[in-house]
This record gives sequence, structure tokens and C-alpha cells, in this order.
Amino acid sequence: MADSVLVVAAHPDDEVLGCGGTIARHADAGDTVQVLIVAEGATSRQVQRDRGEAAEELSSLAHAAQTAGAILGAAGVELLDLPDNRLDSLDRLDLIKQIEERIARHQPQVVYVHHAGDVNIDHRRLHESVVTACRPTPGQPVRRLLSYEVASSTEWQPPGSAPAFQPNWFVDITAQWARKRQALDAYAAEMRPWPHARSIEALEHLARWRGAQAGVEAAEAFCLLRELR
Repeated sequence: MADSVLVVAAHPDDEVLGCGGTIARHADAGDTVQVLIVAEGATSRQVQRDRGEAAEELSSLAHAAQTAGAILGAAGVELLDLPDNRLDSLDRLDLIKQIEERIARHQPQVVYVHHAGDVNIDHRRLHESVVTACRPTPGQPVRRLLSYEVASSTEWQPPGSAPAFQPNWFVDITAQWARKRQALDAYAAEMRPWPHARSIEALEHLARWRGAQAGVEAAEAFCLLRELR
């Protein structure tokens, strides 16, 4: 029986960095994958937030997100307009309600979100909000909740300052790695040259290492937060 899957990401490209191969694998299995990207991903580079000044970049990011989603086989990609790297300036309840609305709409059995210990504040606030929105109340459709790693955020958190990413769930993406790389190419403007952690080479090394940890050629790693069987 096919699953309904919701991938929640803070910024355009996080969804591909963290679980692009897994999105493609779900799609290949016949599951319906919805991607929700909550922050616009550009205006934190400005002294003051000005969407008008960043309009061209925001349009490019939105196009890249839709292109990447199509490559991976997502059924839909929705982008909100919350302020980039400023989710901590919002009332958390307002963010939780945005997530709850999408859970009510899509009825996902599986949800993916950022790891709790990422260095990026938006990642951490979104993790907290999704965990709250997915709390195990009667009638909650979410049966499996997982957190993913994002290169250039998860591993940049110093030891002891936040929960470490210690994966206990691995997804074989050997057959999907080429499509993940193609989706990353759609975000070429967000990628960096080697040896940056957000380079194609580094991401392939990570996929190969996670694969080696699980005995396959390439994998993505997750923390299983809760599962109801």
C-alpha cells in the first residue's frame, strides 16, 4: 500500500541535500511525496529584509525547487514566504499551525524534517515545530517521523552544544543517486566548489560513507524519532 509522505525543509535545497535520494525512492515505490519549504532562502544575505530587492533570486530559487521536485518525482512542492534565517523571530505557534494545516491536508504517514542539533537556527526551530505538529494524539496520521542531516549545517555544530546527529535509519539510494545529483544541479547557484561541505564531491563522499555504514553503495542517513506499527 502506497504511503503519503511529507518532507518539511527550511530553505530551498535543504530537501535535496537531506533526503533527495529518499524522495526519489519513495516516488519509485509509488508513494506520494509532498515537499514543503517554509523560508524563502535569500533575504538573510541583506542588511535588512527586502523581498523586492531579492525578487530575481527568489524567483530563481522557486524555479529550482520546482525543477528539483520534478526530477525526484515529488507530487508537489509548496514554498511559503517566511523570513530566511529568522524563524526564531516568529511565534512558534504560528509556525506549528502552518505545519498542522499541511498534515491535515496531505494526511502523511511519513514525515521528514531537519535534525534538532543543526547549526542553522531555522532548521532547529522547524524541527521543534514539526515534532509538535506530529505529536501522537488520537487521529494523528503520522506514523513515522524522521530527521535528516544537511551538509554544511548538521556537521558544523560544535560537540556538546546541541544533540549530535547519530543516525539509526539508513535508506539505500544507490539507484537514485544520479537523480539526486541532477536535482542538486538544479540548485547550482546554491552549491559550492570542493572542498566545501556543500559541493557535489562532498555530497557524493557523504552518500558513499553512509552507504558503507549500511553495506550498500550509496545511502542517506536519518534519526528515527518515532514509529507506530
